[in-house]
Order: sequence, then structure tokens, then C-alpha cells
Amino acid sequence: MTRPTAHITPYFTAAQADQVRAALQATGAVEGYASISDLVVAATMREVKRLQRKHNAGRVWDGVPAGALRPGMRTRAETAASEDRN
Repeated sequence: MTRPTAHITPYFTAAQADQVRAALQATGAVEGYASISDLVVAATMREVKRLQRKHNAGRVWDGVPAGALRPGMRTRAETAASEDRN
């Protein structure tokens, strides 16, 4: 396994974080996840690959360097707009 070289911090609600920890505790050993990071990276990369297939003809995107995206959670206005679309 490649050692991580970058740091991304996802934000979970308390209920989501509880479920991530519960999933790791219940199945981590049998599924091969030694840590929350292992689980989150595997799940995230599965989603990235799905998005590549759907939106980029299955090709890997050019990387985006750290600092190029706005950090932190969405603003209240962005969250409300997203909820209005759904």
C-alpha cells in the first residue's frame, strides 16, 4: 500500500462519525480496514472512480494541487441552495 503523502480532512456530522466508527469496529478486521483512514480512503476512491466513469469517459483527471480549492465546509447559503435543488 502506498503511504499517504497528502492530508484531506472530511467533515462528518456526529451521527455520521458514530456510524463510521461502528462500521470500522464491526467489520474492519474482516474487510481489511486497519483504521478509519483506510476505510474513508477506500470509499472515497471508489466514488472518485465512479465519477470518472460518469463524467470523464473513465479517464483519470489531472490532479488539483493542495490549496487550489476553498477549504472548509460549505456556507449556509451554499447548503440551502443545494437543499433547494433536491
